[in-house]
Amino acid sequence: MLTSVDPDVIRALGDPLRLQIVTLLARETLCTTHLVEETGAKQTNLSNHMKVLREAGLVETEPCGRFTYYKLRPEVLAGLSGQFAELAASARTAAENKRACP
Repeated sequence: MLTSVDPDVIRALGDPLRLQIVTLLARETLCTTHLVEETGAKQTNLSNHMKVLREAGLVETEPCGRFTYYKLRPEVLAGLSGQFAELAASARTAAENKRACP
């Protein structure tokens, strides 16, 4: 059964900085300071982007003293991958189907 792709996740990944953050977090768990250093973004801007990623369910936080660490939720990305695979399979079948014009 074809499932719909979560628009919040797509919107979250649609921003180049957020996609860069996700790529960095795919390699290791990082704190805000690391992400500021790696991306060159200002801390307030980065915090806003992290909020979007958290609300979309892509990342989770881990407090560590006065720092906040972020890590990816791989099951969300795997689910997204599965949804796109379903869309691709459906598109292959749909190429054979053509609705007649009235």
